Amino acid sequence: MQNRTSPARISVVIPHLNQPAFLARCLASLAQGQRKPDEILVVDNGSAEMPEATCAAHAGLRLLHEAEPGPGPARNAGVAASSGEIVAFIDADCIADPGWLAAAEAAMADPEATILGGDVRIAIVDPRHPTVLEAYESIYAYRMDRYIAREGFTGTGNLVVRRHVLGDVGPFAGISVAEDRDWGQRAGRKGYRIRYVPGMRVYHPARSQMSELYRKWDRHMAHDFVAARGRRWGRLRWTAKMLAMGLSPFAEIPRIMMSDRVAGTGWRLRAFVGLLRIRLYRAARMAWLLGGGDPEALSGRWNRKPA
Repeated sequence: MQNRTSPARISVVIPHLNQPAFLARCLASLAQGQRKPDEILVVDNGSAEMPEATCAAHAGLRLLHEAEPGPGPARNAGVAASSGEIVAFIDADCIADPGWLAAAEAAMADPEATILGGDVRIAIVDPRHPTVLEAYESIYAYRMDRYIAREGFTGTGNLVVRRHVLGDVGPFAGISVAEDRDWGQRAGRKGYRIRYVPGMRVYHPARSQMSELYRKWDRHMAHDFVAARGRRWGRLRWTAKMLAMGLSPFAEIPRIMMSDRVAGTGWRLRAFVGLLRIRLYRAARMAWLLGGGDPEALSGRWNRKPA
């Protein structure tokens, strides 16, 4: 007779591109978790060198290759090769909290839970001397609770889904689309609700250079502009948003001062400096797109150099 209390099998899917050192750290964090994955699928997406040496030390791991560029296609390949009733997604440059999968498993014990999004925090290198980007991203990056509540999606770098839901909603989109937002909103239209699980925590490194954050916003703004220009009054609304963007940092001062994600005046000042630089860059790039800039030139930047 089948044991109805036996835990569901959990597969972990990790897309990878030229980040072997980060991948090694991610895999080590999974190995130290309170709840170990039943299988791990690392899907390489065109690295200069396949991370065979990095993966070899981990039992229950399969290394795959996906030729179509983009983290979405890489995740799709991992899902197709996986066998778990539950599929958990984490990015190669993330560190799983020891309680990450245990929190996911506990949440999925509720049969009404179908899609989970978790907390993403910044991995600080030296808390005594935070960088501008570490302080800024600690407050403003990866606010999955807000994305779920306000926009109906969560980041695919910390996402847990029942297998049948993946089949019903369909695959993740390719590189020209913000695949996490697209997939989450498609799931919402199918009637699924994303549940936020704060104990399902992973840590993501802050960008080391402001240019990395600029590229991230380039991709998002390109996707948003393509959507906006196809709507009625889309360009007019884009113009209004662009003007508001340049003034918005000063309205954010209360949020920075009250945030529980940073501590001390130095952290908060650095966060404001980072916010000011990012918002002014976004306003300028929005003006460039409005003036005829090509959004395709901004969106296709998945293939990073080896780290």
